[in-house]
Amino acid sequence: MGGESMTRTVPSGTGTARAGGGRLGQRLSGLAVALGLVMFLGGFAWAALVYRPYTVPTSSMSPTIAVGDRVLAQRIDGDEVRRGDVVVFEDENWVAGSKVVKRVVAVGGDTVSCCTDGKLTVDGKPIEEPYLPKDSVAELKGFGTVTVPEGRLFLLGDERQGSLDSTAHLTEAARGTVSRDAVSARVDAVVWPWKGMLQRPTGFETLGALSEPGPLRAIEVLIVAGAVLVLGGGAYGPVAARFGRSRTATTRAETAGAR
Repeated sequence: MGGESMTRTVPSGTGTARAGGGRLGQRLSGLAVALGLVMFLGGFAWAALVYRPYTVPTSSMSPTIAVGDRVLAQRIDGDEVRRGDVVVFEDENWVAGSKVVKRVVAVGGDTVSCCTDGKLTVDGKPIEEPYLPKDSVAELKGFGTVTVPEGRLFLLGDERQGSLDSTAHLTEAARGTVSRDAVSARVDAVVWPWKGMLQRPTGFETLGALSEPGPLRAIEVLIVAGAVLVLGGGAYGPVAARFGRSRTATTRAETAGAR
C-alpha cells in the first residue's frame, strides 16, 4: 500500500483543443463572424440602394429640420407621395439646378386654402399641424383658395414665415404647384444631429391614407445585429482560450498538491 502513487492525472481533453474552445466552438464562432459580416455589410448596401443623404441648407423646414441638418431620404416615385410627406424635388421655376425640401399639404384634386380659424384647410377640413413652430399660425398671409391640378402637389415649409414655397409661386401658371414627377425622394429621418424618424402627421388621415415609413429601422437592426455577431464571434476564441488556460492551471495545481 505504501508504494502506491496517489498523484491524480490531468483529465483527458485538456490542452490546446479545449484551451481554444474546442473545434465545435471555433466553428460556431467562425460562422457567427461570417454571418455577422454579411448582415453588417448587407445593411449598409441596402441603405445605399434605398436612401440618399441630403444636407438641408435653409431653415424653411424648422423645427422639423433645422438649417444644416443631414437627412436620409428614401428614393420613391412621384406617384407614391402622400399628404403630409416631406419630399425632395427639383423644379427649375423654384430653384435652378438645386434640390428643394418641403412638405406636401395637398395633392391633385384637392382644394387648399388658408386660413380658417388660423388653420390650413384642405377640401374644407381644418388640418392639425403639430410640426409647426410653437404658437405660430398656419400662414402669415391668406392665399385664398387653390385647386391642385391632377398629377401635381401643393407644398409648404414648416416655417411658414420665411419659406419660399408654393405660396411664393401663386402667380405662375401652375398656381405654385409642382409636378409629382419632380419628386425624387421622401425624407425618412434626420440623422445628423440625430433626431430620428420623422413622424407621419395624423392631421391628414381624414383625407386619405398616409405613407408608410421606409425600411430604415429594419436596416438599423440588421447592422447592429451584424456588429454584435462579429464582435461576439471574434471574442469567443480569446475568451475560451483564457478560460481553458485557467482551468489547466487549476488542474496542475491540484496535481502538484496531491498526497
